[in-house]
Amino acid sequence: MTLRRALLAAALFGLLASGARAATPVLTVQSGAPGRAIPAGFLGLSFELTGLEPYTGTEPGAIDPVFKQLIRNLTSGQRPIIRVGGDSTDWSWWPVPGMTRPPGVWFGLSEPWLRVTAALARDLNARLILGIDLEADSSALAAVEAGALAKGIGAPWIEAIELGNEPELYGSFTYYTTPAGASATGRPRGYDMSGYIDDLSAFAPRLPPLPLAGPATGGRSWDASLGELIAAQPRLGLLTVHRYPLQLCWTAARSPVYPTIGHLLSPASTAGLARSISADVQAAHGHGLALRVDEMNTISCGSDDGVAKTFASALWALDALFAMAHAGADGVNIHSFPGSTSELFQFAPMNGSWRAAVDPEYYGLLAFARAAPPGSRIVPVGGISGIRAWATRDGQGAMRLVLINVHARRGETVAIRGVRGTALLERLVAPSLAAAAGVTLAGQSFGRQTWTGLLAGDRRTTRVVSGAGLYRVTLPPASAAILTFAGLRSAKLRN
Repeated sequence: MTLRRALLAAALFGLLASGARAATPVLTVQSGAPGRAIPAGFLGLSFELTGLEPYTGTEPGAIDPVFKQLIRNLTSGQRPIIRVGGDSTDWSWWPVPGMTRPPGVWFGLSEPWLRVTAALARDLNARLILGIDLEADSSALAAVEAGALAKGIGAPWIEAIELGNEPELYGSFTYYTTPAGASATGRPRGYDMSGYIDDLSAFAPRLPPLPLAGPATGGRSWDASLGELIAAQPRLGLLTVHRYPLQLCWTAARSPVYPTIGHLLSPASTAGLARSISADVQAAHGHGLALRVDEMNTISCGSDDGVAKTFASALWALDALFAMAHAGADGVNIHSFPGSTSELFQFAPMNGSWRAAVDPEYYGLLAFARAAPPGSRIVPVGGISGIRAWATRDGQGAMRLVLINVHARRGETVAIRGVRGTALLERLVAPSLAAAAGVTLAGQSFGRQTWTGLLAGDRRTTRVVSGAGLYRVTLPPASAAILTFAGLRSAKLRN
């Protein structure tokens, strides 16, 4: 071959390769059997005992209506499952007659607090997971506290009593400082699952006859012992674990779990996080129990508003919730408390009313709630590089397809096959991944503040029809889309 012909052949090959790269990638909604149904109450919220009243207000007869509406938005047609716990679980007590307040306890639960919590549960017809102090190491304290909450709230509104919070840390973290200035831990160093099981066995007989939840652990070192816990404690009705993809404290900037937008949107923070509960799911379901990730959010141990309070957190939440459902979790509670970097919203009373500012992450929760109604099942999707894709089919045969583009600057066009009919397209967008405002879902938003808790503006949807058996959707950089295909019960899904 002459040099001229070789150069022409190389140029032609380059053009063909370029054309192949430019071809629109095809995503297939597969016709295989859908997965298990997403339970009612799957998406819940978690609040600190100390942080509840800033959201609810202090009047049982006038619970903040904006707060209630923001919860209802996520749980339409369902009984919300709300966890009231977190770090404040082991800082709190119901004052015990004749007992001096233990060191490490500084928040006193009271009748006004109890009336507000009970009113919230009744107004929402919610079920509460209630944290009870374990770290103080007093079964008498736990019995009085649990008894007061059970009586004041009532069994119909209690999902479970959760003893302690992240007990794997009791032996290594300071619980209180002595008068001499020494650090004291809640349990001896080396406290492990065996010690926790012993504590539950000692505490449980003194507690009200309600299901117990636990171990509320974020330490994966305890995962292998969950079967022992289930076997040892017959009153355990709910297995609970915690998950955060990123951590700020004691974390080097080069670590993959150090808070950055890139780390938050990496597969390790969504699919990888979900894979970490596989053993927990097997342990729970193998013994007929539910597994709930009853505390989850973006960053643990520290604050970084440049990650948690950005639109990236909305895309993370949408992807991570689907990943957890796919992994077999029976529920996820997103944790929020006033002043935290991962707070979902802030509230303030004004002239007899309430107003709220809604952070970007909440929009991701709302998008998930729309795309995964209770009872719907996750449908297999043939993935394509660069796009996160999830699909569900509900009991009426409607299919919903979620596409997530986590690229900061690169748009994507996707061709979809395996579905029929006309689709309605809604978009979740913001000015950028790092945007702290300007988020919209189907063209609607809560604006800078809301007095109703409802999205404002006209809901914008776009009709998408197929061409040559394919549906084409363009995804701008840093965006997500929900496509709803109605009435697929009678339509045969194609590969």
